[in-house]
Amino acid sequence: MGHEDWIRGVEWALCDGNLLLASCSQDCLIRIWRIFIMTESTSKLCDGDIIKLKEDIFHVQSDKGLVTYAVTLETVLAGHENWVYGVHWQPPFQKDGRLEQPLSLLSASMDKTMILWASDEDSDVWLEQVRVGEVGGNTLGFYGCQFSPDGSMILAHAFHGALHLWSQNKSKGEWKPEVILSGHFGSVQDLIWDPEGEFILSVGSDQTTRLFAPWRRARHEQVTWHEIARPQIHGYDMQCLAIIGRFQFVSGADEKVLRVFTATKNFVENFSSITCTPLENLLSNSVNDEIPEGASVPALGLSNKAVFQGDLAANASKMDQSALPLNAADQYPQTYFQPINLTEPPSEDHLLQNTLWAEVQKLYGHGYEIFCVACNNASTVVASACKASRVEHAAIILWSTSKWKQILVLPFHSLTVTQLAFSPDDRFLLAVSRDRTWSLWKHHEVAEADSDPFFSLFAHTDKNTSIHSRIIWTCDWTFDSKYFVTGSRDKKLIVWGNVSSAGRTEGSSQGVIRPCSSVLDVGDAATAVSFSPVTSLDERQCHTLTVKRLRWRRSVGRAGYDDENDSNWLQLASCSTDHSINICNVNRLSL
Repeated sequence: MGHEDWIRGVEWALCDGNLLLASCSQDCLIRIWRIFIMTESTSKLCDGDIIKLKEDIFHVQSDKGLVTYAVTLETVLAGHENWVYGVHWQPPFQKDGRLEQPLSLLSASMDKTMILWASDEDSDVWLEQVRVGEVGGNTLGFYGCQFSPDGSMILAHAFHGALHLWSQNKSKGEWKPEVILSGHFGSVQDLIWDPEGEFILSVGSDQTTRLFAPWRRARHEQVTWHEIARPQIHGYDMQCLAIIGRFQFVSGADEKVLRVFTATKNFVENFSSITCTPLENLLSNSVNDEIPEGASVPALGLSNKAVFQGDLAANASKMDQSALPLNAADQYPQTYFQPINLTEPPSEDHLLQNTLWAEVQKLYGHGYEIFCVACNNASTVVASACKASRVEHAAIILWSTSKWKQILVLPFHSLTVTQLAFSPDDRFLLAVSRDRTWSLWKHHEVAEADSDPFFSLFAHTDKNTSIHSRIIWTCDWTFDSKYFVTGSRDKKLIVWGNVSSAGRTEGSSQGVIRPCSSVLDVGDAATAVSFSPVTSLDERQCHTLTVKRLRWRRSVGRAGYDDENDSNWLQLASCSTDHSINICNVNRLSL
């Protein structure tokens, strides 16, 4: 007995023939217990008139007879301000031919800190040696901790799926944070390459949008991919996204609003440093003065508010003033962003606060939660759809990216549209739906330059012509815009076309598009499909299946590689409900 609340962790250590048991609890305390064998000498000491700690005695029957043990409280460690979730002893090491246990204990708490405790050799008093952790952010604390085998590094894992790593500088004795892998801790719902193929954006049910890019280091041939920004940290599960230009994207979540984000100046500068991309290739001089310095989320808000250079200067002047704040609002500044200069992937606390992108627009029009979104290759039109059980709610809405206004509503489907895809030449918009049909919309050229784009229904399937018998999850176009493919829960993949030569039916302005291949049975529900952006050497199209979403990098070559034969390589990104994103290199010669 001893703790006053739930015990969250226990850890054993063997020291000088005695057992040490460390326990941590929700009472914010750590207790270290010593268990040792009672002998005649220790029993005689116990009979003397000396002050000692209370001992609990118990007996164990063994092959050598009855063995008596005693348990005593060694020490109580108080230093954390919240529940302590994990403790871990420093691993033992070999010294002079025997295994020696260092009296060093690591603890992790919900107060976002880890403490390294050690016993003083002279006084045998346990003292706090090092305290590490993170400050700020909207996260909970640490769930557990671990020493590295040699004791030179300590690792913690947190509520939001993040790992935190610190290493010790032996010469200085200081602990510093290290680069570590990070990623989604919920299902990855969608992902997309940027137009230049330099980075990947992904969204997940963990309510975040994350950006992954290659980290290129001097004197290091190997290029590794890391999360270098978290543009959106939301309050709803994310569902879809589409990229608009180089550093702008639109995302949809389990809400009725589409949100448009643009990169910040601080992000672009750090992206240039981490990926070794010249800054002048990323930003033009005209745009450089218009973009915000950073972004932050106000208290109790969901929108990333842009932070400009003037805002940072105003906050700095307030901090420099020695006078007391005039009102309560001045005590709690709304700007949490602090510009940082990075040459390596940021740590978790920087990802949470200093890598947000600015939200520049909200698009209202859908009646239910957003389910899919797509942008044409010219970055002029965005198409979106929401969850629906009626025709009026299942309509596709088209938005203008120049004016950010609704330009057209395309009603046809009776249930949720699950995916949208513009053809590479932007002449067609393809939609697949939960109602087991697809629809094809044709873009009509408008004479007036200022007029909004116009789309009309060009072809579709119905209950009689649809081959799919279950929900159609996915679709994609060939690189020449002649054929498209649909994938369904009925385990079928079907290639349709030729779209450019589709004939008109009598008495109707709509074309007829039929399957141009046999039904491909993939053995399980087809939830993602993507055509290769180029043909193989024998002119055959290549398609790939994965779990949730799949994207080919549109530009030839491998991001992060410098190879004279780089033109023979393609890169493919896939995301899955197992929380992972995979990037694979595909050699064109082997297709």
